[in-house]
Amino acid sequence: MPPRKPSAVGSHIPTSGGLVKALAYAGEIGARAVQVFVSNPRGWAPNPGDPAQDELFAGRCADAGMPVYVHAPYLVNFGSPTEATLTRSVSAVEHALRRGRSLGAAGVVVHAGSAVAGAHRDEAMAQLRTAVLPLLEAADPDGPRLLVEPTAGGGQALAATVQELEPWFAQLDDHPMLGVCLDTCHAFAAGHDVASPGGMKKTLDALVKAVGRGRLGLVHANDSKDALGSTRDRHEAIGQGHIGKDAFSELFRHPSTRGVPVLVETPGDASSHRRDIELLCALRDA
Repeated sequence: MPPRKPSAVGSHIPTSGGLVKALAYAGEIGARAVQVFVSNPRGWAPNPGDPAQDELFAGRCADAGMPVYVHAPYLVNFGSPTEATLTRSVSAVEHALRRGRSLGAAGVVVHAGSAVAGAHRDEAMAQLRTAVLPLLEAADPDGPRLLVEPTAGGGQALAATVQELEPWFAQLDDHPMLGVCLDTCHAFAAGHDVASPGGMKKTLDALVKAVGRGRLGLVHANDSKDALGSTRDRHEAIGQGHIGKDAFSELFRHPSTRGVPVLVETPGDASSHRRDIELLCALRDA
């Protein structure tokens, strides 16, 4: 079997001017992989999109060999004790999977969720099964995988550490349409010391042990404004936070990330995003 290609490095890109305009931004920053929202990230209303623009976007990305990912709205929480939130979460992810397929996306990213203060975690985990397993069973095998993103921790998080992914996956029978999106800032905030020498390798080894090989489908490469174990999700430019650039060099050397796209969600404008991408590419190729 030939070796997999090196990881494509890219960014989350803004779509306020439409998907085709978003591709111009991707070109400006040198992105070779992209992530988009297909609806308001802080709202529930689905966006039907423009089929012609979806087709054009998908075609251009395919021609460029550029992997596409969709991020579900931040409000999605399959562990919520509020029935309306749960119902809307299911609908939002159904919509993201459907639009993701029209865009040729490789994955739809969704946060692992929380039981919410005062709720029972066991009940939330059982609810996760009843809400998400039907989505996975109904998913098109040729469509995007559902990629769970562990959170920064705090409260009643259903999966913050990579070890907590094991029971999360078990609730869903380790479904083949299920994968992982690892956010480096989240992992650091949740207590994984990826900044120390060997820390990134240790974290990725633990992830593979928890969910198996081939499950890591995407990496969000973000430095952290806050210290280890802060449970605060505040991103910083690569090499300018508490994680530091050496950890990202270690990330690219791990077997589990070989060929897995790496996207930045760092603060700033096009020039800073280009710098982050160029730095990550240099670390990958060193």
